[in-house]
Amino acid sequence: MFFSLVAPDSAHLRDAAHQWAYGAGTAHADAYADHQWMWTMFPATPGTPRDFLFRRDDRDGLPRYHVVSARAPQVRDTAWRVQTRPFAPQLRAGMRLRFDLRANPVVAGHNEHGAHVRHDVVMQAKTKLVHERGLTQWKEWQDDDKPQMQELVFRTCTGWLKRQAARHGFDFAEDALNVDAYTRHRGKKGDVQFTTVDFSGELLVTDAAALTEALVRGIGRAKAFGCGLLLVRRVG
Repeated sequence: MFFSLVAPDSAHLRDAAHQWAYGAGTAHADAYADHQWMWTMFPATPGTPRDFLFRRDDRDGLPRYHVVSARAPQVRDTAWRVQTRPFAPQLRAGMRLRFDLRANPVVAGHNEHGAHVRHDVVMQAKTKLVHERGLTQWKEWQDDDKPQMQELVFRTCTGWLKRQAARHGFDFAEDALNVDAYTRHRGKKGDVQFTTVDFSGELLVTDAAALTEALVRGIGRAKAFGCGLLLVRRVG
């Protein structure tokens, strides 16, 4: 496995911006464009399974990508720089690590026709609260006990992360957890396709093998669109 940072070359920022905007024949403004851009770094025949995880973070108006992959990424545009090193985490139970995770918090359920679907945890909680009060829309709820949106995001997404942590070999202190940037990503037709939220904090390794697997395979859904990559570093 490899861990890489893909970023614009500081000496060619203008060229990098141009190549980013037009290099793949699209305006790179959303998660779907990131998906297409990343595949150009991992050329493969149609039908080849995706063998990489990535996370995008912007700096000075241009994206930077952290990538964990089975193959080293290849960037054809000279204005972009790739720094790659072998990735073989050495973990043990009891270690404390700082972590960052962009995730797609969803739960399994069924729609009105009985088909299996996945629901955004925040929207599911809003719908449940609205129905419990005999209302049809969130905006109809005017009482003082109505939770603030950030409070609802923190509570529901923290609950989702606790369930993931139990499966993936770590624990975390809720009072030191940051839950930010709840974002609903829309498709070309304007419909909501998926949501993301950014977590950061400190974790405790409880199962080194399970957490190592999570670092390589990712956590949650929407991995093809920049979710699921768990970034960790030693405390201090």
